[in-house]
Parts: sequence; structure tokens; C-alpha cells
Amino acid sequence: MSSRSPAGSRPSYDVVVVGSGPNGLAAAVALSRAGLATLLVEAEDAPGGGARTKELTLPAFLHDVCSTVHPLAVASPFFRSLQLERFGLTWIHSPAPLAHVLGEGQTVLLERSVDETARRLGRDGAAYRGLLEVFAERFDELAPMVLAGLKVPRSPVLMARFGWNALGSIRSLGRSRFQEDAAAALLAGIAAHAVLPLDARATSAFALVLASAGHAVGWPIAQGGSGTIVAALLECLRETGGEIATGIRVSSLGDLPAARAYVLDVTPRQLLAVAGDRLTPGYRRSLERFRYGPGVFKMDWALREPIPWRDAECSRAATVHLWGSLEQVARAEALVHRGAVDAQPFVILVQPSLFDSSRAPPGRHTAWAYCHVPHGSDGDFSAAIESQIERFAPGFRELVLARRSMTPRQLEAYDANYVGGDIAGGRSNLRQLFFRPVAKLDPYATSAPHIFLCSSSTPPGAGVHGMCGYWAAQSVLRNVFK
Repeated sequence: MSSRSPAGSRPSYDVVVVGSGPNGLAAAVALSRAGLATLLVEAEDAPGGGARTKELTLPAFLHDVCSTVHPLAVASPFFRSLQLERFGLTWIHSPAPLAHVLGEGQTVLLERSVDETARRLGRDGAAYRGLLEVFAERFDELAPMVLAGLKVPRSPVLMARFGWNALGSIRSLGRSRFQEDAAAALLAGIAAHAVLPLDARATSAFALVLASAGHAVGWPIAQGGSGTIVAALLECLRETGGEIATGIRVSSLGDLPAARAYVLDVTPRQLLAVAGDRLTPGYRRSLERFRYGPGVFKMDWALREPIPWRDAECSRAATVHLWGSLEQVARAEALVHRGAVDAQPFVILVQPSLFDSSRAPPGRHTAWAYCHVPHGSDGDFSAAIESQIERFAPGFRELVLARRSMTPRQLEAYDANYVGGDIAGGRSNLRQLFFRPVAKLDPYATSAPHIFLCSSSTPPGAGVHGMCGYWAAQSVLRNVFK
């Protein structure tokens, strides 16, 4: 398809957005709401990127291909402004946001209440409360600042307090703050979502943001699957006249209709492939230095019954972390960065059908889990993951009706943004956490005045929150449509 044979109904547009993940959708919605003629182009037959829901195992068993639990979607200032509930989006909360299994018969819970969580932490209860309480109570102020990237904070004192605790490693924070295993392990498991060694700088930031979110807004799932978030965003786009074209794989900007601006929901590798000839040599070299992180190996199951947890407390949470103390989680994650996988890997598991019966036929259930693995690995870690679950839920394997696994290579084939199985859009170490994809005052604007980037490779990074797309749209409006 050439620009003379456009995908949409017009020969040209104000803006063409490439990629319909949550960030691409958010950018398209924001630009369309600003009155611009906007076309959203998607390579696959259905929009959604990492927020699709499919029958991956058996008919009528609905699985989220990637993300399921969405604290940052509920906290997102842009998503809140859209009132997505108008289009049928319903959030479901498990009684406890998270269960972290320390060992056989030992589970620590992140409860919605800071006080209730602290009460369960014994001698470390007061320390936990002192660390988290202010961030949970003022999360409506904290979340917009965290999701704003490098912008002047509206509450500088709160942000300074957050930064004082957040910029160090979770390993140091856990050791210095807590006397026992439970509190440090709980936060270490949350920090492991950053896919970094736990002695890396700024891993505390991930733990504090997501733990505070758990207390303030929960870790909810979308009724019917994450695809309902996409459906609501698509309705927002349609109500302002935005257009959508699917099944169009873009290999260069010349494949697209004429536009005053192009906004790409892609990582640096795809940006170089699609538009590298339009970028300055210096900017191209900076993009080439961008680093991707480890991958994930993911499994989905259709189950005859709920997971038979040895500790019934695990059934109170949609998300379950398996397993260990701070040091055990740190060891497992460090091995991944050295190119290996622990025989007992740290596993992140989600059991959505316990709380959303629409995910499976009556009486049946779904679950998924993943562990971190070396970048680009094509190894099969299904036995290791299932052994971890069986260890804490004896009889699990006997309940499996069907299973499906995805290696990092298969994840990348499903969505090109998951380079080497990296689901975060690039490594989130200290430098790339703040300066993604390059060190630039406006990270969404490339070196070409009409090309912009809106993926999770830009601030504030990974998560279904749409803020990368929203801030990219503001850059387009500021730089092109003044």
C-alpha cells in the first residue's frame, strides 16, 4: 500500500498512528479528541497489542495473552479522564491484591489496607507502615507525578520523599528497614516486576509505586479480559471520528497515507527499520545503543478446578508470587541476568477466574504464570514453572485440561515490540528508566520534525496506563499543531 492508496477513507490525515497497543490507542484518542483527523494503523487483524484476550487453550476459556492485572490503568490520569466505564469496562478486585509465598505454609499478603498489611508483618509492621502509608494515602498526587516522566513535580516535597526511598536498590532497602523475612520478601517480589537484578539502583521505585497502588487503588483485573480495555479505548476513538485500519504491516513510512505527523508505538529497533533513513545519524546511533532486557517464558492453563493451594490465603489474591525471601528472589533474578534460570525460578502467577467467572465455562478456571529468562531464549521452562506451582499447590497438574507455553521468541513473533521476549519495551535500569529511548528533553520527538515515538520505550515506561501515548500526543500538538 502506498501513500496514494491510503488505508483509511482519506488521501491524507493530520496524524497517522502506527500500532494499536494501549499507548498507540491512547495517542490516537488524545489526538482525535484535539480535533485532528487521525488514522490508527495495526499490523494484526485485531487491535490491542499486549492487551488482547483470546481462547489460547480450549473454547470458552478466555486468556489474556499478556497483561491481566492493571493497577496503573486504574491510576492513569488519562484513562480516568476518558471515563472508560461508559463503554462497559468494569474493574474486579480480589480481596487481597497480592499473595507472596515465602515457603511451605508461609504466605504474606499485600492487603488493601496498609494497617492490615502491617498487622501481619509482626516486628516489621511499624517500619512497613512508616514506609508506605504516606504514599498510599497521597497516591492520587503521587501517581500523576510518577507517570509524568521527567517533569516538574506538582508536590515537590512528596516527590522528594519518594525519591529518597525509591532511587536505591530494593535489596538495600529491605535489609536496612526490616528485621524479618516477610516485609522484605513482599517488596522484593513486587520489585522483581522491573526485570532487573534486585541490587540495581531504582528497583525500590517499582516496589513502592506498585505496593502503594495496591493499597490505594488495588491490583484489579478487567471483567471479561484485558481486551475490554482495548474495546473501550476504541469506542473513545470512534466517538471523536478517529479511524482504524487493521491487517496493515508497515515496513516504511512510505507505506502510509500522507500526514503532517506520524506517531509510532514501536521500540527503537522497529523505529530504525521503519524510519531510520529519515533520522539524523547522531540520533540513529543513540537508538542503536538502546538496551533490551531479559525475556519471559509464559504459560496459560485451562483448569478443571481452582488451584489447590496448600495455604488457602493464596486464594484471596488474583496475583500470587512464588516464592521466597528477599535473598531467594534476588538470587533467581540475578541468575537470569547471567544467562541462566534458577531450578526454582521466581514465578508470577495470576488466577483471574477465581474472581471473574466470565473467563471460563461454569465450574472451570484459567490461570497463567511466567518466569524471567535470558533475552531471546528458546528454552522450555514449563516443567520448572509447574514444579513451583505443584510445590505449593499439590495436585495442580492433575487439574490441567490444556496448557499453552510461549517462549521469548514466540512472544516477539506475536508482538514485535517484545524484542527477545522483553515485555517492558527495553531495560529499565536507572539510565533507561529516566532517559528512554535517548537522553532528550522531549523523548517523544525524534530527530525528524514529523516523526514521534509513543511506546513503552518512552517515559514513563512499561504498564497498561496509556501515558506514553498521551505524552507523545502532547508533544505532537506542541511541535506540529501549535
